[in-house]
Amino acid sequence: MSNGVQSFLSLGAMMIFSLISLRFDSAVLQNVEVEVENKVYLTAFSLADDLLEEIKQRAFDANTIDFPITNTAGLTNYPMGPATGETYPNFNDIDDFNGYKRLIDAPHAEKYEVSSVVYYVGENTPEVKSSIRTFYKRTDVTVNSPYLKNPVQLSFIFTLK
Repeated sequence: MSNGVQSFLSLGAMMIFSLISLRFDSAVLQNVEVEVENKVYLTAFSLADDLLEEIKQRAFDANTIDFPITNTAGLTNYPMGPATGETYPNFNDIDDFNGYKRLIDAPHAEKYEVSSVVYYVGENTPEVKSSIRTFYKRTDVTVNSPYLKNPVQLSFIFTLK
């Protein structure tokens, strides 16, 4: 074979190798991106679950801390939220977490915003906010971050029954 043909074959082999190398690098980069995104979402779910677990440790209502109630008229009315003088982490009941917000930084991503909303729901309509007091309170915990494409939301329904 002549030198020209060998050079041409060598150049072709180098081009094929370059294309394969670019594809491989692109696949590795995409895998790293997916891995980081998964860590961010896993952390967001974890933060939402942590707050729900913390809320579960509180009384159903400020008026049920010492004695149970059998009439919904004795429960906290809207607007819900901490009573005057109550501050986190010294909340004593579920509805103190209504309107709660906190910024949290994690090792691989910062500025997670964790927030919660608490409202009454009906026994047979847990997805609809009730305008009257019931023995069911729903808590929606939302976690947002600049690194999340969509916010993470977990909900839990608490009952006094």
